[in-house]
Amino acid sequence: MNERQPRAVVLLSGGLDSATTLAVAQAEGFCCFALSFDYGQRHTAELSAGTALTKAMGVAGHQVLRIGLDDLGGSALTNASCPLPEAPTKGIPATYVPARNTIFLAYALAYAEVLQAHDIFIGVNAIDYSGYPDCRPEFIAAFEHMANLATKSATDSGSRYRINTPLIRLTKAEIIQCGARLGVDYSVTVSCYDADHIGRACGRCDACYYRAKGFQKAGIIDPTRYQSGISIFNAAPGGKT
Repeated sequence: MNERQPRAVVLLSGGLDSATTLAVAQAEGFCCFALSFDYGQRHTAELSAGTALTKAMGVAGHQVLRIGLDDLGGSALTNASCPLPEAPTKGIPATYVPARNTIFLAYALAYAEVLQAHDIFIGVNAIDYSGYPDCRPEFIAAFEHMANLATKSATDSGSRYRINTPLIRLTKAEIIQCGARLGVDYSVTVSCYDADHIGRACGRCDACYYRAKGFQKAGIIDPTRYQSGISIFNAAPGGKT
């Protein structure tokens, strides 16, 4: 770790978007500290993917925090008995987790203040996404404003916190192309909402849809491993088109 590098906290789920966000932060010269959450999600394989990514990408530190959002309920991602939507649906889908990004960013802000870092990176996207309200630019701007009102560091020293969203205006294909240029190994990542214990994707949920279509449009072979050997969104085994 280079002490002269500016520090940043990067929210890392273990999925495609967060892995690309981490690569962008590193390319911009930040010394990165990754923050992941075991929040009671049914797709816990993403946590193993996150750990593998931090080792492969050489981050300065990685914290996995346990928070019990499954105790509150309200989402198909925290309730295994609730069916997952297959492909995109109109409106906010059942996979929305109440206040998830607000909670994640609050923890990231606390971690940043401890680290004396002033940059937080999050891989939200407002183009190819599932319609979550906490992925919009308006939400990010509001949280950044709040962060600079609510912290000792900002109010005492005048240091400004920045919530960096490098993917927010990119399509999924553009995100994949960006990560490919930066050397992200997407075979390590897990995006599926119903992945099995070794990280193989279901090939049916909306997360699988956006990922498969992103690789198709990017013109890059999809390295995703599927439970049945094929995604319903792809024409050939292994996600090749």
